[in-house]
Amino acid sequence: MKKQPAVFFDRDGVLNVDKGYISKREEMVWMPGAIDAIKLLNDKGYFVFVVTNQSGIARGYFQEEDVYEFHSYMADEVEKQEAVIHSFYFCPHHPEGIIEPYSTVCNCRKPLPGLIGQACQEWPVDLSASFLIGDMQRDLDAAKGAGIPGYLFSGGNLYDFVQDILNNR
Repeated sequence: MKKQPAVFFDRDGVLNVDKGYISKREEMVWMPGAIDAIKLLNDKGYFVFVVTNQSGIARGYFQEEDVYEFHSYMADEVEKQEAVIHSFYFCPHHPEGIIEPYSTVCNCRKPLPGLIGQACQEWPVDLSASFLIGDMQRDLDAAKGAGIPGYLFSGGNLYDFVQDILNNR
């Protein structure tokens, strides 16, 4: 398979409105322009990946299966608009978590770049043409650790934000 550029999206606060530790489809509210942004990137030949810390698992707020179901719901909603999220990567760990074996230090929790690295091992990613969009400094630090640009999204319309990035690359 030919290498392609990728966009790595943080989830909460970027693709969906961050309501704090969400895991149920009823809690999901898409960020304005999010699905259109994913479709635009698909049309431009980018892989689209979600890389997200989900410490709610380690904290006992929900289980890993809940995150898989939530991500499946997100993927289905995107597909209804003829777009695709190629894969989801999440870190269930937190060093202060209360659920074993998730209460640990790991290399997948952002600000470390482990989730980006995992995607690059599983997909033919052209990292030199890829970038990340996140809403926190730890997202940008993960991008830097992976050797790619990171862009800080502070709200608004995600489609417009992505369009601006593409126009200036």
